[in-house]
Amino acid sequence: MKDLIIKGSRVIDPSQNMDFQADIYIKDGIVMQIGGEVPECENIINAEGLISAPGLVDMHVHLRDPGQTQKEDIITGCNAAAAGGVTSLLAMPNTVPTNDNEEIVNYILDKAKIANSKVYVAASITKGLKSKEPSNLKALKYAGAIAFSDDGRPVENTAMLRDAMKFADENKLTVVAHCEDLFLAGKGKINEGEVSKQLNIAGIPAAAEDCGTAREIALAAADNVHIHICHVSTKTSVAFIRDAKRRGVKVTAETAPHYFTFTEQELLKKDADFRMNPPLRTEADRQAIIEGLQDGTLDAIATDHAPHTSDEKADFVSAPNGSIGMETSLSAGITNLVATNKLSINQLIEKMSTNPAKILKICAGTLKTGAPADIVIFDINEKWNVDVDKLHGKSKNTPFKNMTLQGKVKYTIKDGEIVYKN
Repeated sequence: MKDLIIKGSRVIDPSQNMDFQADIYIKDGIVMQIGGEVPECENIINAEGLISAPGLVDMHVHLRDPGQTQKEDIITGCNAAAAGGVTSLLAMPNTVPTNDNEEIVNYILDKAKIANSKVYVAASITKGLKSKEPSNLKALKYAGAIAFSDDGRPVENTAMLRDAMKFADENKLTVVAHCEDLFLAGKGKINEGEVSKQLNIAGIPAAAEDCGTAREIALAAADNVHIHICHVSTKTSVAFIRDAKRRGVKVTAETAPHYFTFTEQELLKKDADFRMNPPLRTEADRQAIIEGLQDGTLDAIATDHAPHTSDEKADFVSAPNGSIGMETSLSAGITNLVATNKLSINQLIEKMSTNPAKILKICAGTLKTGAPADIVIFDINEKWNVDVDKLHGKSKNTPFKNMTLQGKVKYTIKDGEIVYKN
């Protein structure tokens, strides 16, 4: 492993309240020194005018492997991650078959050893995501899972969810919750409201998410255990989480770039790349998401990267939910939050790197001396067009396609090795 110097960049590390111009010295894959006179080195990245920050931690990713590798696999998903500055990610369990046993955990972790991003595993709380029989959480923990979720659908059996939350809390693991009342959601496809009426398509009411969020918060409060709320999209869920935090409930939450960028009005295009679950909501919801990011109610920004083939996404009504997002997440945050003075770049990095690492309790999200040299180097000012043919994953279903975004990843470094260079 070669020594490396990142020369002359603006170094931002929220974990150390660090923001100044300095050289970074990396040796044997570890951050050895920031600032001062660094040793001489053959391998130098001239990063003047660029920002160096801890590699992004995307705590909500669907890699589709095993079982749906026509959409994505562990290697291609991590190529997309690296191109977006993501050096660590949490893989969701709704694979085929479901990641509910040690064999699949081992398969994912083994295949990820040669990938361009570090893959952490969320295993399912219930077998087959069916809420009928609990998975063996103890065995999954020993196999290497660091989190539990039935993401893709909620855990309908509240007792099983409660048991998982208590087990996770006792073992310093994390439950990440897809909050949805399936009875309220019904067969809805998009947000229930003005656009669903106009298109005459069954809607999913905001109440479906809000009731799920309220249940998870109630469990966390009752047992004094932690819960992490996934992909928050509604103003009421933001209000519930804000209130719970004020009361001392151990709740953290994430949203995704599409929820602070788009509204249900995009669905009038009848383009299935704008269909995801939770669905795009109203302008009032979008503004509430931004306010939640500003005041700390929402701790993290994750992508819910959900690849689907072009054929699957061809029909607006019958297409599966989900959009990809790892290659555009940092740029979407810079464009819609930093450039608009909603967040500082330091706050954005905190929500995309430092906080997710803390929530998942993984060694990431920091440039402290002795930490793994997982680093994103980016140009905060460079503008670029999202050309789906130039993306690095297998699927192209991004709502950011053809948009001009600000902020471009130039290098991604994992354990001191350059895994992406623009």
